[in-house]
Amino acid sequence: MKNKGISHGAYVLKSLVLSFVSTFILILIISLLLTYTPLKESRIPLLNTIIMTVSITIGSIYIAVKIGEKGWINGGIIGVLYFLILMLLNYLFIKPFNMDIYSISKFFISLITGIIGGVIGINIK
Repeated sequence: MKNKGISHGAYVLKSLVLSFVSTFILILIISLLLTYTPLKESRIPLLNTIIMTVSITIGSIYIAVKIGEKGWINGGIIGVLYFLILMLLNYLFIKPFNMDIYSISKFFISLITGIIGGVIGINIK
């Protein structure tokens, strides 16, 4: 571990906050594009997946760079936690949790994106 002064949990929390902040910024940008351009609303599911992958990648790269080891595991943790937090927020505010093929595919996309982001973060140094 590169920086022994800060615990692993603090880096995970910082990475998740960074991921969700980037999500909110990207959602704001997409909202403006949907409002002021001829971009069709039928593209929202695709844009949602793109935003999710970009945000998880940002968080995974951050944690891998800060911790400096086991980037694929740390990135995978960020991907899974990001997905679980999204599912919790979805359950609390929108609808009951439903485990279907869409949710399972989003889970694996989150996991794989986190792993790839962690590998990228380790190799950036």
